[in-house]
Amino acid sequence: MTVTIPNLPSLYEAFSTEAKWQKFWEDNQVYKADPNHKGEPYCVVIPPPNVTGSLHMGHAFEGAIIDTLVRYHRMKGRNTLWLPGTDHASIAVQTILEKQLKAEGKTRHDLGREKFLERAWQWKAESGGTIINQLKRLGVSVDWTRERFTLDEGLSKAVLEAFIRLHEEGLIHRSNYLVNWCPASGSAVSDLEVEPKEVNGNLWYFRYPLSDGSGFLEVATTRPETMLGDTGVAVNPNDDRYKHLIGKTLTLPIMNREIPIIGDELVDATFGTGCVKVTPAHDPNDFEMGKRHNLPFINIMNKDGTLNENAGEFQGQDRFVARKNVVARLEADGVLVKVEEYKHTVPYSDRGKVPVEPLLSTQWFVKIRPLADKTLDFLDNQDSPEIVPQRWTKVYRDWLVNLRDWCISRQLWWGHQIPAWYAVSETEGEITDSTPYFVARNEAEALEKAKAQFGEDVKLTQDPDVLDTWFSSGLWPFSTLGWPEETQDLATYYPTTTLVTGFDIIFFWVARMTMMGTHFTGKMPFKTVYIHGLVRDENNKKMSKSANNGIDPLLLISKYGTDALRFTLIKEVAGAGQDIRLEYDRKKDESISVEASRNFANKLWNAARFVMMNLDGQTPVQLGQPVPTELSDKWILSRFNQVVKQTNHDIDNYGLGEAAKGLYEFIWGDFCDWYIELVKSRLQKDANPESRKVAQQIIAYILEGILKLLHPFMPHITEEIWQTLTQQPTENPQLLPLQSYPEPDYNLIDTALETQFDLLIGTIRTIRNLRAESDIKPGVKITANLQSESESERFILTAGQAYIQDLAKVETLTIADANTVILPEEITQVEDTKYWGGIKIIALTVVALIGLRVAIFVGNTALDIPFFGTSFEIIGLGYVAWFVVRYLLNAEARQELLAKYFPPSEPATEPELPPTAPQEKENSIAGVVGTVQVVIPLKGVVDIEVVRAKLEKSLQKAEAEAQSLTARLSNSKFVDKAPPDVVKSARVTLAEAEKQAEILRDRLRSLV
Repeated sequence: MTVTIPNLPSLYEAFSTEAKWQKFWEDNQVYKADPNHKGEPYCVVIPPPNVTGSLHMGHAFEGAIIDTLVRYHRMKGRNTLWLPGTDHASIAVQTILEKQLKAEGKTRHDLGREKFLERAWQWKAESGGTIINQLKRLGVSVDWTRERFTLDEGLSKAVLEAFIRLHEEGLIHRSNYLVNWCPASGSAVSDLEVEPKEVNGNLWYFRYPLSDGSGFLEVATTRPETMLGDTGVAVNPNDDRYKHLIGKTLTLPIMNREIPIIGDELVDATFGTGCVKVTPAHDPNDFEMGKRHNLPFINIMNKDGTLNENAGEFQGQDRFVARKNVVARLEADGVLVKVEEYKHTVPYSDRGKVPVEPLLSTQWFVKIRPLADKTLDFLDNQDSPEIVPQRWTKVYRDWLVNLRDWCISRQLWWGHQIPAWYAVSETEGEITDSTPYFVARNEAEALEKAKAQFGEDVKLTQDPDVLDTWFSSGLWPFSTLGWPEETQDLATYYPTTTLVTGFDIIFFWVARMTMMGTHFTGKMPFKTVYIHGLVRDENNKKMSKSANNGIDPLLLISKYGTDALRFTLIKEVAGAGQDIRLEYDRKKDESISVEASRNFANKLWNAARFVMMNLDGQTPVQLGQPVPTELSDKWILSRFNQVVKQTNHDIDNYGLGEAAKGLYEFIWGDFCDWYIELVKSRLQKDANPESRKVAQQIIAYILEGILKLLHPFMPHITEEIWQTLTQQPTENPQLLPLQSYPEPDYNLIDTALETQFDLLIGTIRTIRNLRAESDIKPGVKITANLQSESESERFILTAGQAYIQDLAKVETLTIADANTVILPEEITQVEDTKYWGGIKIIALTVVALIGLRVAIFVGNTALDIPFFGTSFEIIGLGYVAWFVVRYLLNAEARQELLAKYFPPSEPATEPELPPTAPQEKENSIAGVVGTVQVVIPLKGVVDIEVVRAKLEKSLQKAEAEAQSLTARLSNSKFVDKAPPDVVKSARVTLAEAEKQAEILRDRLRSLV
């Protein structure tokens, strides 16, 4: 009967394999969460990308991190939910639609609100799923049946409820306040929608005369047009230059308005002239000073960026045109002192691409302090949430401490329309700052409230503005689970477990979620916040649209595969929260980093093919649990369980990069390069059946374990191999992501053995390197001499001599101490003699004790005789002491005793050690591993002159390293200030370099 041996194709086709499994997982709802499932809940909500977006490298990096964590915890048996969705992105979508309308010669007002929103939803249906489809190409294990959108019915209900409750609690108010205003989009924008840009500008200095004519104060500004709205000049009250002027007035140039001189500690007396112009309606700091000192607030600007009637002769001019004209007027009036070039930071609207204008505007605000203080209480008293890395905790806390009231209204149409209705019949049909309003869940409820106050004839108009996108995304962790309804999902998966996000939105999104979550649910919305870094380009620069240095992840996926990109992004992380660098050739659209991970996937694929071709068609389960019989078996099982232990530890502690590196080194090095090579001869058909069976069990067991360990990082290739290895049926197969993650078997971990085996591997590697350096042909078997002063090293080398001879192509192998060559079998004899000698000593001791017991018996009888008994006792004890000293304590005496009472069958001569063999130093090449010298005679094997040249090059390198380390260790500053382990490592490395240089010189001298 012919056994069918399942196997993999000769080449791994990443694109087709990944597409196949992505479709299978989604079609079969493999990752659908069940709140009734056993296991501790593990829930992650996706940071919702903008519905307008397309996949960039930041998305890919974040998605790879989250999916690694989710897949790991799913395999650990937790009840896992990764909930996907997108944000409606008010400004972004509206900008896209208005550009389309502009191309058609229209505006949104030409369409009207209803038609405009119809067009917006149509755009969302046609183009809004782009980023979701791209996320699917990452193979993310999300529950697509729970996909949410911040404007869907459920989330809209949550937003409405949150607004109503906050308003009823007095935490939402409508006020005239300073906001970031974008003249291009005609809307207030959040801090997140403001991008600071460093620009080359100017600093203008001009004089404000004292009203009493006694002098002037000199001020400087980067925005001279705002002086038209100045209502004061501030100095530090402790500044001796000016404190006597506090309370006096100045005459504002151009406007001829008297303004006071005020003292405020906010003023930095060392900056500029120490005098600051105060424009409360157009600067955040001035706004606060204006409130403290009851200064007038004069707004000089329209919402389109032109100056209004309060600007006098400059009314109607664009703000930047007015800037030039104001400077010209100040110069003409003789108050302009000087103009300096000045590099400074200007806030730009991310969407409008123009500088934002701090502007007084009547908007809706959330009273932030009660929410922030409650969140601070969680942080300070419960250490919640835990932020990884911990250094971001202070940044998060400082942000909460310094928060101001949050402007939540936007002058847009796409979004959640504010649930407030104005009684416009009370203000001549217009919405003004003083128009009465009613907050309600719907218009009918608002009308009922309005009629009760103003009568049946009242007319209502809903506020045309929409809520800031961050208001709805601040509810995301619990609104997506059904809040405000008490759903089973909410009860099971909230609070969520881990939030993974970038540090750039810790203020804007993370803080809003913690404030909203603690206020509405009484619970912190997540236990841990993992802050990841940025993906930097090949020049270590931050990727950005303005720099045009982004790298398209989809291009790299198409070229190298999803798994290769994912593994690269994770493996590059050097520590939690650290930025990573991605090597990229822009001319060729190639990445050597991702290519290396693709090669790793191919290595795994080929190793799996080899394993399956040598299992005789059996699965790991059919082969059974391995029981190691050989040294290499015990070593690989110990190494595997060490890796299992370390990988679990690393992922549990967010050391994903460290986990990926550890798996890479074990799979490529220990398993593929070493163990598979070591067992090839045992897998031959004519090999010892028992040994062959054990080898089969181990390679199958290790391969399946590797696939499980690696699955969270590279889900597609591991699923494909595992299906074939375990011979799953086509219909209703078991799936790898639903298997248990490996746990370490501590009984199989032997660190001492691993250390010993490292010496064997190092020796084999050194012999191979020496062969390569000497250009010895691969098929030529050689003689190798291993020399070490360490008896334990020689014992290890002896135990593994078969491995050395097999993998290093060594025909004759000798193992020696510093002076004597000892053949392997003779080392074994010496060890046996040592143990047999110990047994004989024990036997002699037993005989001595029996003899002593007999003597005591005789002595006891003799003790009854007066005087004689005492003398006999003294003599007996003295003889026993003499016997021990004479025959048992000294090795030569023991041998004499053995020869006397246990005569050997042959003449009693001491075993002779092999004679000291002449060491073939001439015409040989040497290397060092640890303290083992590896010597390979070259006579008749290779060209000596070629070898000589290579040895001289190696010697130069070793001498240079030794010289460098000597200089460092001679530097007292280095020795005194560097960490002790660094200094110790340098000394060890120096000793090794000097030893290697000494050996290389010796080898060069021996070449003739």
